[in-house]
Amino acid sequence: MKKWSFAFLSLALLLILGACGSAQNGPGATADENPGGTPRSIELKVGASAVPHAEILEAIKPELEKQGVRLQVVTFNDYVQPNVQVFDKQLDANFFQHQPYLTSENEARGMDLVSVVPVHVEPMGAYSQKFKSADEIPDGAIVGIPNDATNGGRSLMLLAKQGLITLKDNTDINSTIADITGNPKNLDIREADAAILPRQLPDLDLAVINTNYALEANLNPTKDALFIEDKDSPYANLLVARPDNKDSEGIQILAKALQSEEVKKFIEDKYQGAIVPAF
Repeated sequence: MKKWSFAFLSLALLLILGACGSAQNGPGATADENPGGTPRSIELKVGASAVPHAEILEAIKPELEKQGVRLQVVTFNDYVQPNVQVFDKQLDANFFQHQPYLTSENEARGMDLVSVVPVHVEPMGAYSQKFKSADEIPDGAIVGIPNDATNGGRSLMLLAKQGLITLKDNTDINSTIADITGNPKNLDIREADAAILPRQLPDLDLAVINTNYALEANLNPTKDALFIEDKDSPYANLLVARPDNKDSEGIQILAKALQSEEVKKFIEDKYQGAIVPAF
């Protein structure tokens, strides 16, 4: 009889412990644990432009660490390699571009990268070291714009909005220099790699510069730009991944962190309107 009683108590104890273990792995499990109760350990390698993208990613590293995600940020000074390396699986994701550029690169390079979430908008601005307003820009002025398709078109749209040129369609981001139908000041518009335009500024009368490169060159878009896109610009910068990993646990944790209230506050405090949250 004692043997049966002992066996019964042992079985009951096992059932109780099992029930406790199940409760710990259910909805009450900590954020840094998998459903099985083991600590999460995920490594993500993300490509980004140095400013502001890498700065934003560096700011959320501590929070990601708490959730078991170890983030490695790889900085780039061009707009081609971050996409190529995500596509080739050298990177897990990237953060530097807007949707029109992503679409253009996918089509041009036979890639299928996808947007995960929008993070912020970088209003593009026009800068000069020689003039203080668009009205001062003289006849025959030399104007630099980015040589990539979407940012080039975006630059031409900005110049058209100021009345400096006229395009076949002043709202077409795919516009090129060939689409200029009016040029009352006979502007000499020259294309160059977006990254080097800030360095060329002393030799130009005006340059239309992406905000990330302006910030790297210590130009404040809200103070130094002669004119700038409206803050409701539709060109939100995106977290981008591949179709095969966009829904993975690590990418989704990163996406949620990039759209957090903490990131919104970081953007607003650090960049003072030079870039604005897109969520």
